[in-house]
Amino acid sequence: MKYIDEFRSKKAVEHIARRIFEIMPKGTTNIMEVCGTHTQNFHRFGLDRLIPENLNLIAGPGCPVCVSDQDYIDRAIQLSKQRNTVILTFGDMLKVPGTNSSLQKQRAEGSDVRVVYSAWDALSIAEKNPNKSIVFLAVGFETTAPTLALTLQAAKKANLHNLFFFSALKLIPPAMEALVSDRKLKIDGFLCPGHVSTIIGSRAYEFIPKEYRIACCVAGFEPLDILEGIYLLLYQIVQKKPRVENQYVRAVKRNGNPKAKTIINEVFRTINTSWRGLGKIPQSGLRIRDKFSNFDAEKAISIRIKHRSANKKQRGCRCGDVLRGIIKPSQCSLFGRTCTPLNPYGPCMVSSEGACNAHYRYK
Repeated sequence: MKYIDEFRSKKAVEHIARRIFEIMPKGTTNIMEVCGTHTQNFHRFGLDRLIPENLNLIAGPGCPVCVSDQDYIDRAIQLSKQRNTVILTFGDMLKVPGTNSSLQKQRAEGSDVRVVYSAWDALSIAEKNPNKSIVFLAVGFETTAPTLALTLQAAKKANLHNLFFFSALKLIPPAMEALVSDRKLKIDGFLCPGHVSTIIGSRAYEFIPKEYRIACCVAGFEPLDILEGIYLLLYQIVQKKPRVENQYVRAVKRNGNPKAKTIINEVFRTINTSWRGLGKIPQSGLRIRDKFSNFDAEKAISIRIKHRSANKKQRGCRCGDVLRGIIKPSQCSLFGRTCTPLNPYGPCMVSSEGACNAHYRYK
């Protein structure tokens, strides 16, 4: 197959859907789609109507904006209030509610908060504003990390003194290990993220079937990719031979992208970090190394916040339970009633990769 249309072929999709019904074991089977893009496309293409009722697809913590913890959001908002400071962020971060405000509200009140489409934009903005502190909100997974690392290297080479990065970069495999260790969850298989896997490779998940006896399959994002990934997981589950399979062979290799991984390692080091809904996970975050510490916002800029209780709007929001796969979005009492994409109570409804957003838009 070479063209997108081939991966959306109605005939091919119906064929693999029939195969899923043929192989489907009795009882409930729980498969977690770790990536937010899988969640979006699963509902966007109506694939939920093509699978057996006893096949339970669970949305996982595959939305980087959603898993950024409350403390990070509040500190980013506090940064935006500082004089002569420009906040650069990807669009999804704007509407995420902090404890008492949001970046969008701060911008409306006069803070200089700008949406960019690439970390590389930060270089030119810093050069054009030498008397201002430019802070890039570095939110993302392994897919985003290489471009951020290259930007940091370029900033050092250009000898920029007013550009800083506030890192909330996170790593997917440690989060998956935290999920399989959660006694409230029963995960039979992981539909592993395609984008992240282009960087880290399918090998990064091999500890899961080896140590936890849970099936894994890296899959692409087209309808045929997703259904074939589900079929391959079910085959492993039926055969009781868990392993890591790579459905997304056109983009993912076992060892991933060695150059990208080397660049990440040169600029960042792993740290324990907090995930919304999952708590603190060992060695699951990336922090800027000491040799680039001049660009680390946490070291270069004082970020103090007053911890307050959540506002009334946030009370009742179960975004954390959605991210853990404990509940489906529709099981939150706020979903679709008071919490909508136009009036979000939590990041799961804000981000285009959030499970609540996907369920609201397509279901």
